[in-house]
Amino acid sequence: MNHKRLGKSPITVTDLCLGTMTFGTQADEKESFAIMDRAVEAGINFFDTAEIYPVPPSEKQYGVTEEIIGRWLKGKDRSSLIIATKVTGPGHGWFVPPVRHGITALDRHHITNAVEGSLKRLGTDYIDLYQTHWPDHGMAYEDTLAVLTDLMDQGKIRTIGCSNETSWGLMKSLWAADTHGTARYQTVQNNFSLINRRCENELAQVCRQEGVSLLPYSPLGGGVLTGKYKDGPPKGARFTEYLTGSGERQRVMGERFVNPRTVETVNLLTPIAADLGISVTTLALAWSKQHDFVASTIFGVSTTEQLTPCLAAADLILDEGTLTRIDAIETQIPNAMTEDGLRRF
Repeated sequence: MNHKRLGKSPITVTDLCLGTMTFGTQADEKESFAIMDRAVEAGINFFDTAEIYPVPPSEKQYGVTEEIIGRWLKGKDRSSLIIATKVTGPGHGWFVPPVRHGITALDRHHITNAVEGSLKRLGTDYIDLYQTHWPDHGMAYEDTLAVLTDLMDQGKIRTIGCSNETSWGLMKSLWAADTHGTARYQTVQNNFSLINRRCENELAQVCRQEGVSLLPYSPLGGGVLTGKYKDGPPKGARFTEYLTGSGERQRVMGERFVNPRTVETVNLLTPIAADLGISVTTLALAWSKQHDFVASTIFGVSTTEQLTPCLAAADLILDEGTLTRIDAIETQIPNAMTEDGLRRF
């Protein structure tokens, strides 16, 4: 397993990261433990979670994922693992979260409460990477960064990052940090995959020039790139539920991921993967982690069996001919997801 630095921080991580948002819903505690054990056996040392997990978020279950990870961590060598989690973004915008009565904000009060809650659920006295789950573009970045800097000074978090952030927002945050003398975001965690390649444009340039690492989430397109939606939404799949009655926000998200353009992209990728003797799942993860501005690619599973094609990407380097064939699909079907959700910010 290869290791890369998170931005300009002192932290290095494996270039594959285990996402955990299914722990507590699609994967029960026993299966979640087995998944994490297998990931560590394979060499992965980086785990990503959030206070609002598991998904879909609910008032009854938020925090359950962190609690499962916390119980698994007992008896483990904490210093051998890099744990990332997130504070819920503002509740007055596109989504009202089932956390702190839905009036969340990225201010000192909410961030401090969120950190203390995560530390307790995780059963640890520090968080390696602490991220804002989504931004508040109406709030001064320096106010959020000042709180996060204080928490770093207290030793409760080691470094900081953001998620679901625009190129403008990331640059604004870096300007605010440099101007006001606070810590900088070292990472940005955004949607990036073979059906959503927007990060290769402006955001990649920000990351390269400013020394910020991208942590792609949904590198498998929420499961679309595994091929399981090729013959229609399968029973029990997350986007099947989103498309058939989980609410307007979930329906819109489901339609972004599962549509004729994304399904056709998978159809075109399938023979490329077959020529290499691998699955599209393996191809998609290898493609993601091969970008120079990516530190670690976050993937999630709900069973230990699903880990096998993911772990097969660990040491795989795609040759130029394969990359050219992949790029030709993007030319044929540009922006397969049509919209990645950042317009709401």
